[in-house]
Amino acid sequence: MVAPLAVGIAALVMVASAARAQGSDSSAAPEKPHEAQPERPTVATHAGTVAPGWVELEAGVERDHLDGAHVLLTPTVLKFGIVPRVQLELLGSFQHLSGTIPDYSGIGDVSAALKWRALEHAPVLGDFALQPSLKLPAGSESHGTGTGTTDVGLLLISSHDWGDYALDLNAGYTRRSGDGTQAPKNATLWTVSFGAPVYSKLGWVAELYGYPRTTGPAGEDGIVAFLTGPTFAIEKWIVLDAGAIFPLTGAQPHALYAGLTWNIGKL
Repeated sequence: MVAPLAVGIAALVMVASAARAQGSDSSAAPEKPHEAQPERPTVATHAGTVAPGWVELEAGVERDHLDGAHVLLTPTVLKFGIVPRVQLELLGSFQHLSGTIPDYSGIGDVSAALKWRALEHAPVLGDFALQPSLKLPAGSESHGTGTGTTDVGLLLISSHDWGDYALDLNAGYTRRSGDGTQAPKNATLWTVSFGAPVYSKLGWVAELYGYPRTTGPAGEDGIVAFLTGPTFAIEKWIVLDAGAIFPLTGAQPHALYAGLTWNIGKL
């Protein structure tokens, strides 16, 4: 457990140092800092970051169903703009399990991530960001709201915009502590997400994502799923979303979700 924790902290510090050095250029700040930049509802994220000194909240509710087991969770992310092109994210959730699994309510694991937009308008990569993360075992391993492991991860993010149309590509790797009996020691992720306007303040998102096959005692076959649903901008600083997740292969639950992104304002 000590090694992944040390690696995670080191990765966050290294990216923060490099980002701070580049982020000193104030010209990199967003032109519209009070506009919400939803990362939800997709699994993918984009290369955008909250403006320095600004705070943004993403919160939602999701109900998963798989083989008679139900999980109700409230994924919540608080984002802080640190310097231009850099944001800190704190993530957590409350969960309720029911159905064919014992009823239990409690918090899930918690994590922190640092997103650094290293490139803008680059050939092929577009807006490109690195996002190291560190997850701590705050949830219950025995009840199923946590993995009982300390995880370090790295997400590569490539974002492309054509007017109001957006394409986000992600590839990620996670390394977990433990012996692999509760959760695979190594895991990967890929996503392809697309967003577009529909009419006035109404938009739509669609995403294909996958978790490739893992190995070890807790290894599982790969998962591929499709997520889609509408978004609605009440104001430029608050955006609602809703939709569904459909499994294509593997043990991915069917899910319904709803939530919001709220650019709260400047500290």
